[in-house]
Amino acid sequence: MKIVIDCRMTGKSGIGAFLDGILPYLVKSNNDFFLLGLDEKNKSKTIPEWIYTLKNVFLISCDIKIFSVEETFLFPRKLLKIINSCDCFFTPYCNIPSGIKIPCYTTIHDVVFLDIRELAGRLGTFVRKIFYKKAILKSKEIFTVSNFSKERIIKTLNCHKKINVVYSALPEFFMEKNESQIQKENSIIFIGNLKKHKGLKTLINAFNNFYKIVQQEEKTDVKLIIVGSKDNLRTQDDSVFALLNKIPEKNIEFTGYISDSQLKEKLSVAKILVQPSLYEGFGLPPLQALYSGTNALISDIEVFKEIYKDFPVTYFKTEDEKDLEEKLLTLWKENPKIPTLPEKYSFKNTAEMILSVLDKSHGFADFYEICSKI
Repeated sequence: MKIVIDCRMTGKSGIGAFLDGILPYLVKSNNDFFLLGLDEKNKSKTIPEWIYTLKNVFLISCDIKIFSVEETFLFPRKLLKIINSCDCFFTPYCNIPSGIKIPCYTTIHDVVFLDIRELAGRLGTFVRKIFYKKAILKSKEIFTVSNFSKERIIKTLNCHKKINVVYSALPEFFMEKNESQIQKENSIIFIGNLKKHKGLKTLINAFNNFYKIVQQEEKTDVKLIIVGSKDNLRTQDDSVFALLNKIPEKNIEFTGYISDSQLKEKLSVAKILVQPSLYEGFGLPPLQALYSGTNALISDIEVFKEIYKDFPVTYFKTEDEKDLEEKLLTLWKENPKIPTLPEKYSFKNTAEMILSVLDKSHGFADFYEICSKI
């Protein structure tokens, strides 16, 4: 069978990481794969080189941006001729180029911009809803990354198409155990795109009291590591900046952009990851922390309770600064060792679930046998 995979978001965080994670397992099935957006001069550095050498992998050059006017209304006929000669089209996001006539399968990771409308404003929310609706209308079936997101898609978009939950995961290198003993530093770490729904304000207020108590009781400093850049802090709440300025420079650090390997190093030496999110579609940072040997303190939002049900995480009441502060102190003092983690999420499983859906109409019976040999 011939499958087109939209690879134009490869190398980017979030959706790009999801694509890069599942692609190596997808192409190992005995089907032909046409990778839209890649060519010999434009190879993604986050896709393994061996994929480009496979006889069942074909590259389709395409520099048209997703959600652009050209993609939405004027997608080139020469590309459509190739795509429509295949059996199905899969995208890791909710974009579908105009003119595609074969069965389409899209991925809606979350509907945060519809649930928290102030993130994008009235016009931005309206435009996003149009694209979501278009994806649902043109999709044969839809994928998402949690039951929570599935329920929100059904409710906010009145979706009647079948939605398949295929959980996200971490790349293999992130799940490898550190052979050497890592010396922990006196640091708390936060990972996020720093939008308002990530709960940074709650964390800053709790940390402001927490580090003073630790200084007084243990005569030591504590640093809050924020993965991201202060200059690019994306929030509509100006009070966040005022709160940040109350913390001495020696007690707070913005990493700026860091690679995945650098992120794992930062996580490995931190004592606690705090993820105070108000909303997530899946929420990878706690998983990243646990596999790096670091305890995770997370808000008790619905999706976290679903994703981390079987994992050794500590919950605090969402937006409750006092409860977060108290849980921080407890975890800091007890510093429990991370037990063996359940093998619940992997990109191999995610790829298998995606192909099993396509198998209903297009026949991928060989995939299960092949995966068992990987």
